[in-house]
Amino acid sequence: MKCLRIYATPDGESHFDELELPTTKRTVHPDAVPFDVTGSYPASRVRITHIPAGMREVAWHTVPEPVLTVRLDGSVEYETSDGEVRHVQAGSFVLVEDTHGRGHLSRHSPEAQTVIWISLPNGLERSL
Repeated sequence: MKCLRIYATPDGESHFDELELPTTKRTVHPDAVPFDVTGSYPASRVRITHIPAGMREVAWHTVPEPVLTVRLDGSVEYETSDGEVRHVQAGSFVLVEDTHGRGHLSRHSPEAQTVIWISLPNGLERSL
């Protein structure tokens, strides 16, 4: 399973990366098709954010801690300090880890949006 990642290098510049999250097949019911499921990741907090309609661009910013964002509706365009731009649709998730440096820029779609923020103190390092 792929996960888009925003991270900062030691010099404070932000970049994109794609992580491949390992999965295993799990059957949750004898009559169900098996699901692809990742391992468990320790989380410290979950927040739900409502971004109002008309919120367009959020200036350059960092995150206070690594967060996995899960976009339920709307879309966003992220730009990293190296100039790369990625468009993220509803139903996508992004690991945002640029906790220092210049950060990233967010350009939101015109409609209201709901985003779940999952704080991951260790990023996507799996727990045993």
